Amino acid sequence: MNLFNTLSGKKELIKKSKKPLRLFVCGLTVYDTPHIGNARTYVMFDSFVRYMRSQKYTVTYLQNITDIDDKIIDRAQRENTSWKKIAHTYEQLYHQNEKSLGITSVSTYARATDYIPEIVRQIQTLIKKGYAYQTDDGYYFDIKKFERYGQLSKRSADIAEQAVSRIDESITKHNKGDFALWKFSKEGEPSWKTPLGSGRPGWHIEDTAITEKFFGPQYDIHGGALDLKFPHHEAEIAQQEAASGKHPLVRTWMHAGFLLVNGKKMSKSLGNFISINDFLKEYHPLVFRHLVLTHHYRSPMDYTEKLVAQSTQTLASLQKFIWKVSFIQTHTKNQKQNVAVKKILTNTQKEFHNALADDFNTPQALASIFLLLTSLESHLTKISSRDALTINTTILSLLETIGISLISKSKIPASIQRLSAKRELARSYKQFMQADVLRNEIHQLGYIIDDTPWGPLVMPKNIFTK
Repeated sequence: MNLFNTLSGKKELIKKSKKPLRLFVCGLTVYDTPHIGNARTYVMFDSFVRYMRSQKYTVTYLQNITDIDDKIIDRAQRENTSWKKIAHTYEQLYHQNEKSLGITSVSTYARATDYIPEIVRQIQTLIKKGYAYQTDDGYYFDIKKFERYGQLSKRSADIAEQAVSRIDESITKHNKGDFALWKFSKEGEPSWKTPLGSGRPGWHIEDTAITEKFFGPQYDIHGGALDLKFPHHEAEIAQQEAASGKHPLVRTWMHAGFLLVNGKKMSKSLGNFISINDFLKEYHPLVFRHLVLTHHYRSPMDYTEKLVAQSTQTLASLQKFIWKVSFIQTHTKNQKQNVAVKKILTNTQKEFHNALADDFNTPQALASIFLLLTSLESHLTKISSRDALTINTTILSLLETIGISLISKSKIPASIQRLSAKRELARSYKQFMQADVLRNEIHQLGYIIDDTPWGPLVMPKNIFTK
């Protein structure tokens, strides 16, 4: 597989190895309800890991949980509760949302507060090597001391001085771009007693302390959302490479693109904030995964209701095709294999895997599936039961590798089956008005009928909406 490396700016080969592929993805700061922007990143990396594992890569997927941070403390103070309660509440909600979205590929979750000793040790190393200094309010990393600062975001330390994105404010810092490693305790705030003094970790240091604990000073792939590239990922590189003396920290950097809502950045102030729970109240989780995978992971994704409706319809068409082929399999008397079908399936498998091997191009991979459906449509009246089984097995298995788990057969209630049989009887006696009444009754009960050459195919009507 070839992946685009943000650090080098080009695609690079990811080789298989007997050793596990070590992947770290920045997890949530658990202070608020997870939203669909968060979900885009985590669904994308879940699909990526699923595919890698399906291709016999052994992947160890580590994700941190930022459970101590200014935002958590601020919310706890506003709600007159403990920071631990805020962190626990939103961490649990995050995991519930992951489960609902079918995100199951993470090997280990690591909470920042479980690794305070590791954080302290890394800061002590940075102090000893001259990269960190003490002020009245904590310890900071001096970005001017690290010559490669800005290598990921392609900024010099001087340009970094102009940054305003989640930079720690302090009037006693050496440089505006310097970031906090350890914050001394303030009244009413959580703190840990350490050789550094009573306090708590900065935002960036927890990630490198955690990855060093699990993966050592260097590992294979670091993933996250594009908005974390600077200053967060830049700070991670500076910390770990300065502490260990080894570079690069990570061989390949993967960044997921921004998610917009109707062309604008999502925010509560604009009234376009969509939580994962909000989405799942209306739509099936697979709709969101499909929506994510129809965009290349590095490209921006503009969320609109029209786009959601298109994904819902596309998935429904695909699911109905699967059910139709399954129906043919059990009803056709044709036993002769169709050579053309076998060739079409072979070509599709090749195109699907080639697309994903080229920087995980999921839009192109999905396009090959829908081209397959178009190509097969004219062959359906000529396929054998064995062909039908092969078609469905191929489509279902390919989609499963990226987390789109469709159902091989529809389960129709006995009451609906009886109505369908009654309608067929009416049609056999040419009682077409009665047959139409029965069709409408079936439709009102949430099912549709497709009259095929093999008989009536009954399917659920609203498959991916609630």
